[in-house]
Order: sequence, then C-alpha cells, then structure tokens
Amino acid sequence: MRGQKMPMLVLFSQAGCSYCEKARVHYIGPMASRPPWQDRALYRQIDLDSDDALIGFDGTAQSHRSFAKAVGVFVTPTVMVFGPDGTALAEPIVGVTLPDFYGQYLEQAIEVAREKLVAH
Repeated sequence: MRGQKMPMLVLFSQAGCSYCEKARVHYIGPMASRPPWQDRALYRQIDLDSDDALIGFDGTAQSHRSFAKAVGVFVTPTVMVFGPDGTALAEPIVGVTLPDFYGQYLEQAIEVAREKLVAH
C-alpha cells in the first residue's frame, strides 16, 4: 500500500444485512474486479459480528469485531477508506442511500484517498 500509494476500501458488514449484500454484490465486488478501479484500491471486508482474527494496521492481532469498534463503526453497511497506517482518508459512507449515486460515492472516496496519499 505504501509503495504504490494505494488506499484500502473496507466494507463493514454483518450477517443478515441485506444492504451489505447489495453493496458487496452490486457495487464493491464489480469495482474490485474491473479496470480501472481494481488497481486503485485494495478491497476488504470486516464483519462486525465476527471474532475471526485479523492483523491490524499496527501489526497487532485483533478480531473483526474489535477492529470495527476501534474505528467507531457500529452500523452496517459502512464503507471506510484507509491509508497504509490505518488513517481514515475519506468520509465514511454509511448505508446504501441513493442507489443511483452509491457507485459514485465509492469512486469519490477512493479518489480523495489517493490524492491524500500522493500529497504526502
């Protein structure tokens, strides 16, 4: 992420969240697999209701649940874009409001993050 000045887009989801599924299947999944967006960010998912382990930006082990809590996410779906050090680089996108514009909100968040990474 550092070398390529690439942000990480994270979808915060939970089991049974139909809006999370909509965000993943109709927007984020296609972005992650198609040019030019597949090369503009890393795409990951954090499950608020999971105790599965992950390695945080600071290199420490934690659970999906504890990571979400640490960054202040309690509502799903929420999308955040992070830099290599774990700093949020764009405003969180909460919910799937205005489906006609949701893809544009995601693209804009990635571009804002990329501009901030290039500037530093």
